[in-house]
Amino acid sequence: MGKGTTESMSDHMLTSIDPLIVLNGNVVLPNEVVQAAVAVKDGLIEAVLSDAADIEEWLRIHPKATILDAQQRYVLPGLIDIHCDAIEKEVQPRPNTLFPLNMALLEFERKLPVHGITTMYHSLSLGVGLSLRGDHLLTGMVEHIHGYRSRRSMIRNRIHLRFEMSHLAGMPIVERYLKEKTIDYLSFMDHSPGQGQYREPGSFERYVMKNQGVNADEVRIIVEELIERRQQVNREHLLRLSSLAAANGIAIASHDDDSVKQVEESIELGVSVCEFPINLETAIHAVSKGLRVCVGAPNVVRGVSHDKNMRAVDAIHAGAADILCSDYHPSSMLAAVFKLFDEGTAALPAAVRMATLHPAEALGADSELGSIESGKAADLIVVGRYDNLPWVTSAIVGGKPVYAAAVRY
Repeated sequence: MGKGTTESMSDHMLTSIDPLIVLNGNVVLPNEVVQAAVAVKDGLIEAVLSDAADIEEWLRIHPKATILDAQQRYVLPGLIDIHCDAIEKEVQPRPNTLFPLNMALLEFERKLPVHGITTMYHSLSLGVGLSLRGDHLLTGMVEHIHGYRSRRSMIRNRIHLRFEMSHLAGMPIVERYLKEKTIDYLSFMDHSPGQGQYREPGSFERYVMKNQGVNADEVRIIVEELIERRQQVNREHLLRLSSLAAANGIAIASHDDDSVKQVEESIELGVSVCEFPINLETAIHAVSKGLRVCVGAPNVVRGVSHDKNMRAVDAIHAGAADILCSDYHPSSMLAAVFKLFDEGTAALPAAVRMATLHPAEALGADSELGSIESGKAADLIVVGRYDNLPWVTSAIVGGKPVYAAAVRY
């Protein structure tokens, strides 16, 4: 694949693929919705067929093709989630409760097609101290995912390494992963108190106490150590990582930018994606500078930020956000797409692009993923509606059905 991906179409899951056709669908193309069939061969989209005679001819040529009847439901490209840290909660659902890494990945992966996610950039934090504790857990999970996806996969498993800029001791790990192309996406984070997500006095301390189960004295030590470590990392350290990422075609994101000045500093570090800007002014400036802006699908679904920051829908209305990610809640991705459509914020193709084509473009994978077009990977989901909510009835990854739901009435 292009920038930001390493497994390409040689993923283990793409071997020995029979022809397949999705009939009777409302197919969501990049700029329109058409009643058509999607024909798949060798794991790729061969054609979008709207003429009955063309469909009949394709079926004649491929008499043993698998036939999937969409029953007038929507057919979408599979969702691409570039930021989701839910895998960390699968490993450590509560403080001091660790589960085996192989079990965590296997259990988490099989949930994703249910939510329509066919490409996941598992977001793993290095040095943040707010999630998986210890570099050994981070490196263990990165290396487990990297090895797993070469052996088998239900979806396309990618790795988003979130590097806490105060973690000088972790830089050799990042450098090694960049050189070896073990990771597919890198973001720079700064969770130190007084700025970004924790700009409100006491907010960082409250979060750590709740999330990690520590007391006030312990969190005070954590803050002191974090501030001391942050002062050890300078711009040259980060530029070295940025140069390595650029040399290896790996996109870089900033995280929780809270000002125009911070966006400018992020751009100097080679950032091309601005994740979760804190306010609308920052988001608008990021877009004006050519950055892709990623907002959280849970924010769209709930209509509010859980941290009392910018409402994602306000940024979308202002043309200051063009990517959706699940952040911490995978089921919100598809729900957010259809909420934007239902409420008239965006036409359905535009809403779908935010969770498919735009993230693929941002990470350099759009030549093969992100839209229903001839020659692209056949990552498809069939989506019905129930109680005004979308639900996935079928998911196909690389031309292979990986999920199907049946409903009793």
